[in-house]
Parts: sequence; structure tokens; C-alpha cells
Amino acid sequence: MKTLFKNARLIDPVALSQDMGALLVEDGKITATYPDVPDIEVAEVVDCDGKCLAPGIIDIGVKVSEPGERHKESFRSAGRAAAAGGVTTIVTRPDTLPAIDTPEILEFVERRAQQDAPVHVLPMAALTKGRDGREMTEIGFLQDAGAVAFSDADRVISDTKVFARALTYARSLDALVVGHVQEPGLSTGAAVTSGKFASLRGLPGVSAMAERMALDRDISLLEMTGAKYHVDQITTARALPTLERAKRNGLDVTAGIGVHHLTLNELDVADYRTFFKLKPPLRSEDDRMAVVQALADGQIDIISSMHTPQDEESKRLPYQEAASGAVGLETLLPAALRLVHEGHIDLPRLFRALSLNPARRLGLEAGRLLDGSTADLILFDPDKPFVMDRTKLLSKSKNTPFDGARLEGKVLGTWVSGKKVFG
Repeated sequence: MKTLFKNARLIDPVALSQDMGALLVEDGKITATYPDVPDIEVAEVVDCDGKCLAPGIIDIGVKVSEPGERHKESFRSAGRAAAAGGVTTIVTRPDTLPAIDTPEILEFVERRAQQDAPVHVLPMAALTKGRDGREMTEIGFLQDAGAVAFSDADRVISDTKVFARALTYARSLDALVVGHVQEPGLSTGAAVTSGKFASLRGLPGVSAMAERMALDRDISLLEMTGAKYHVDQITTARALPTLERAKRNGLDVTAGIGVHHLTLNELDVADYRTFFKLKPPLRSEDDRMAVVQALADGQIDIISSMHTPQDEESKRLPYQEAASGAVGLETLLPAALRLVHEGHIDLPRLFRALSLNPARRLGLEAGRLLDGSTADLILFDPDKPFVMDRTKLLSKSKNTPFDGARLEGKVLGTWVSGKKVFG
């Protein structure tokens, strides 16, 4: 079956271009692009009416709460939310109950995802058993069962010898390790970033240096082991020189950032608004602008939603006691478009961070508008304004910090392997 997308503003993150044209899809693959509407016979024509057609978003670090906390998020609800947000591939975290640390649990997750989610689901597995940081998992068996990366999610392996051993073993299998960089001794119990605002609110804070210290350790271990490593979030200016040095020295390291840390700062917590409690906590405006510039320069590679569903009971608590995290599958694109509307980055470079770079890091045939690539596509209007209403989110949990915010950018259609799943 052939489908022609015509009158589209093609967002190409490889060529860094955004030109009007047409795109042909056949049997789930992109087969051609054209500057004008071609005179060919097709089964279906999609008139994009001048709107943006881009590669589908690949979101690394999504929490789906199966098994264990299905009331917070299921594969069905997460898949529908992803499709509505233009996310065509979700890379799930292993911080479930129990953790995804055996092939049997991983296979359960894969079955549920295949049955219930309309988008691609690629699972990460835990790096240590129970995410306890004491004994590494059977990385080889988990990789054979389908794990695309290994991570203990937001838990830091404080035992350096255990972490070094796991990195060495991962290197022997060419497995990707995803790490969370926060020095645990400093960050345990922290609710906000330390500073004047934290003091005025009487909240326990963590220094931005905790991120730098943890990254310094991890980079040293990468020099020793040669492993493939992705930092889930770089959120402070202090960590950027370490990251730049690691890349300059040729280490196989990439860095991500959650969209909330690109678009919000510590002052948004205001009067103890727990929907703004994240891990790591929101940073100063100076830090925010530093990481925005690092993203524009290509030093930070990937933007993700860091989708973390929490139920009302765990958020409607005093700030210090409330659970951390926010949902983000449906707000990832409009929130990230704030950077475009503010002039920090253009659309092709934005989709390099949302689609192309995640695909490259995971070795996927997606994230591009090139012949032979998987036809994971989103059609969106980047200028369509709306007011976010959290009650209308398709996620089971509604803990978004953007509730009531004025955003721009609406997804009009989502296609996964050439099949329409939203719009």
C-alpha cells in the first residue's frame, strides 16, 4: 500500500532543512521525497495543508508502571498518550515493581506492550538486581531477551567497584548503559536545588555540584572501561565542562535532558507546588539557560519527557514528602517548541534532539525522512495555541506542571510504520 503525504513542510533533521514537498510511504517504509507533488498512483493521499511533517519522536526514559503500579500508568494508556503527543517510540525505564531485572519480567513487559500499545515500545532492563546497586544483572540474557539498554533509573550505584564491573561487562557485549548523575550522599532527601529560594521556602536542597561530582566519577570509569554510556539528564552549568571534555577525548558518551528542565526553573515551585517536584530538582534560571545553549550547540544530544506518572495521593502531600516526577508524553512537543518560539533553536535541530539522535544512539532505522527509513511520522502545527488542561490528558496520571499553561503546537496526526495511530 502506497501513501503520499503532499503539501508538507518537511522537517529533515539530517539535512537540517525545512522545505515544502511530498513524501511517499510504502509497506511501512519511506520510499521517496519530492519537491513537488509527483504524478504517481497511490492508495491514499494525505494533504498536509502546509503543516509540518517530521520523524516521530523517540522518547528515552519513559516510566510505564507495569508491573506493580498499573493504576498510575498502563501500556494501553501510555501508548495512547504517546500517539497523541507524536511519540512513536517509547524506551521504557526498569523502575517498576518488581524491577525489570530478569528475562521473565522483561518478556512479560514486551508481551503487554505488544498487545496494548499502538506505538513501538523498547524496554530497558535494570543494571543491578532489584536496582539495589550490589550485584549486576544477567546483562547478556537480558540483551538476548530484547533489552535495548541497561539502567538503574534514578538510583545511583554508589559502590564504584560494582559499577566498574557492570560497565566492563556491558562493554564486552556492546550494551548501552544509561546513568543518572547525582552524588547520592548529597542528593538524598533533597527536594529542591540549594540556594536562596530553597532557604526562603525552608526546603532541603542539593547543590548543583552533586551532578558534577557524579558525572566526574562516571566519566573516569568510562575512561577505564570504554563502555557506551548515556547520561539521562544534564541539568546544570557546572556539569557541562566535564561532558565537553569527555566528548573531546573521544569517549562513547551522549547526554540527554528532560523537557521540564529546559523550560522551567526553580522559581516555578512557587508556593510548594508539588507538580513541579522533579528528580533532579528544577534548577536556577542561569542553569536553565546554560543547558538550553548546550542543546543548541549539540553538546546535549537528546531531549526526553522523563515521563513519570504519579497518582493524586502521592502528589497531594507537603512538598518535601510528595513523590517526584511529572507526566510528559503529551506535553513533550509543545513544551519543547517553546525553545523554537523563543529563538533558541530551529525546528530541524529540535527534531535532531527529539528523533534523530535517539535513533542513532539506539541503532534504529527511524528518526529520519530518508529513503528506507521506518515510516514513523508526525504531522503537527507548531503555531497552534492552546491552554493545557490536565484533565484531558490520556495518561492515567495527570501530574503535569503545565496544567493551565499557554502552549503552542498541536499534533494533527501520528503514523507508526506507516499506520495511522492518532488524528
